[in-house]
Amino acid sequence: MIVPDRGSHRSPLTPPAFPSVLAQPLITSPPAVARPVVPQQQVAPVPRRAWGLYLWLGGLLVLLGVVLVGYFLRAIGPGASILGMVLALLPLIGVFLALRLVDRWEPEPRGLIVIALGWGAIVSVAIALGVDLLIVLAVGRSGTPAGEFLQTVVQAPVVEEVAKGLGVLLIFAGARRWFDGPVDGIVYGGLIGAGFAFTENIQYFALAWIEGGAELTSATFFIRGILSPFAHVMFTAVTGFALGLAARRGASFRGVLGPWLLGLAGAIVLHAFWNGSALLGDFLGLYTALQIPLFLVFIGGVLMLRREEARLTRARLGEYAAAGWFTPQEVDMLATPSGRRAGLAWARTLRGDRVGIMRSFIADATALAAARQRVLVGRDGTGGAEERLLLERTAAARAALLAA
Repeated sequence: MIVPDRGSHRSPLTPPAFPSVLAQPLITSPPAVARPVVPQQQVAPVPRRAWGLYLWLGGLLVLLGVVLVGYFLRAIGPGASILGMVLALLPLIGVFLALRLVDRWEPEPRGLIVIALGWGAIVSVAIALGVDLLIVLAVGRSGTPAGEFLQTVVQAPVVEEVAKGLGVLLIFAGARRWFDGPVDGIVYGGLIGAGFAFTENIQYFALAWIEGGAELTSATFFIRGILSPFAHVMFTAVTGFALGLAARRGASFRGVLGPWLLGLAGAIVLHAFWNGSALLGDFLGLYTALQIPLFLVFIGGVLMLRREEARLTRARLGEYAAAGWFTPQEVDMLATPSGRRAGLAWARTLRGDRVGIMRSFIADATALAAARQRVLVGRDGTGGAEERLLLERTAAARAALLAA
C-alpha cells in the first residue's frame, strides 16, 4: 500500500459532488474486475503508437512542408520569412505550454501532438492556399469592398475551419484509442489551430516588415501575438470538443460525423465573427466587450471538463480498488491533483529519488481508468489485453516504489 506523507505534502480531500452536467451514462453493466495476482514475468509495454497514421500522414507533412517553404522563400524572401518565423514562434510556445497544461491529466502521445501541430501548420495552410488559388484562377481577385468582405468573413472562415477540422476528424479515425473525450478533442483541435496560426503569423509578420518596417511589425505582433494568440485555438477547439463529446458517448466514426459538422459550424461562426470585427467594427471595443468574455468562458469550460476527467478516473480506479488492486488511499492519490502532488513529493523522499517511478505509476493508472471507460461505453471490445498489461505495470511500479 502506498500512503503519501500526511504532513505538509498532503492536502485534505473530499469526494467530488458529481455527477455533473458533463457526466456520461454507461450503456453496459460494469464487468467484473479480476482479482490481482503477483506478476511472474517481465511486464510487456503497452502499445502507444498509431503507426499507420504516423507513416502516411508524416510523409504528407514532409512533402507539403517542402512546398510551403519554397512558397515562402519565393513569395516573401528568406530574410523576411526567417524574421516572421522567429516572431511567430513566441506566441506558439505560449499557446503550446497552455495546451500541455490542459493535457496534463492524461497526456496524449507525443506522435499525435506532432501530427496535430503539423496538420495545422502545413496541411491546413496548404489547403487554404490551394483553394484561394483556385478561386482566383476561376473568378479573379476582387478589389471591391464586397469582394474583400466575402473573402475575409465567408471564404476564409469556411475554408480554414474545414481544413483544420479535417485534421481533428482524421486523428479520431486513425487513433481512436487516444481520443477519449472532450478534453482530448480540445487539445487536438487547439494544437491544430496553434499550428495554423504559427504559419499564418509568419506571413503576416514578414509582410508587415516588408511594408512598414519595425513600426508596423510591432503593431501586427501586438494584435496577433499578444491580444489574440488563442483565436485559432478556440475556433478549432470547438470542433474538437463536439467530436470528443460524441467519442465519450461511444459513437462510431459514422456516428461522429453529425457532431463534427455541428462543431465545425460553431468554429466557422466564431471565426467569421472574429474576422468581421476586425474588418467592419471597432476591433478593440468588440475585443474587450465580447472576445475577452468568450475566452473566459472557454477557460471555464476547460476547467469543468478537467474536473469531469478527474471524476471518471476516480470512479474507474475505485472499481479496481474494490477488487483489491488499489487501496482507497492510492485511488485518492492517483485521481486528484492534490493527491498526485503529494505522491510525487513523497517519492522524492525515498531512497534514490523515485519520482520517475511515481510518474509512471500515475500515468499507467490514468490510462487504466481510460481503458476501462472505453469498455464501459462500448468503444473498445478488446480492452482486456490492455487492462491486463496496465494492471501488471501498476503492480510493478508499486513494488518498485516500496522496495527497500
